[in-house]
Amino acid sequence: MALIGRLFVILFGFLAACLVAGMIVVGAVLFPEFSDLGDGPIDQDALNIVLGFGFIFISGFALLPAMVVVTITEAFYIRSVLAYALGGGIVGLACYLGLIPFDPETLRFDGIVRRHLEIMTGAGIVAGLVYWMIAGRNAGAWREPPRPLTPPPPLPSASPQSPPPL
Repeated sequence: MALIGRLFVILFGFLAACLVAGMIVVGAVLFPEFSDLGDGPIDQDALNIVLGFGFIFISGFALLPAMVVVTITEAFYIRSVLAYALGGGIVGLACYLGLIPFDPETLRFDGIVRRHLEIMTGAGIVAGLVYWMIAGRNAGAWREPPRPLTPPPPLPSASPQSPPPL
């Protein structure tokens, strides 16, 4: 039963991390355009749609690499915040490099935009931290046996063992 509960915690942590990473990616990519809008109001419905697509984009591309990181941390009881930040950065890097064409003849990625690479890696680091706050602090805890219940302290010798009759 503990494993099933842990899977729900992992899923919730992953979705929360993807939501935060999607917000960071969308905000960072749209930031230069925000300065050109002038004083006009921003359409909240359009912004919500863009944030939704950012969440779907991040969660779809990050699922497999993130599950590898989660499996490793759960298997080896890794609970360090630094490990999750590093793992999130690697997942963000892998998501970005998965979208860039790779030239097998020269063994190089063609068309890397440094700003986008930094945005995805930074979003991955923050997503790793969010995942750690929700699920990573207790990694591998589902395998630990529950602590035995301690017996209650003994009653004092002057106290009655049963309540007095009415």
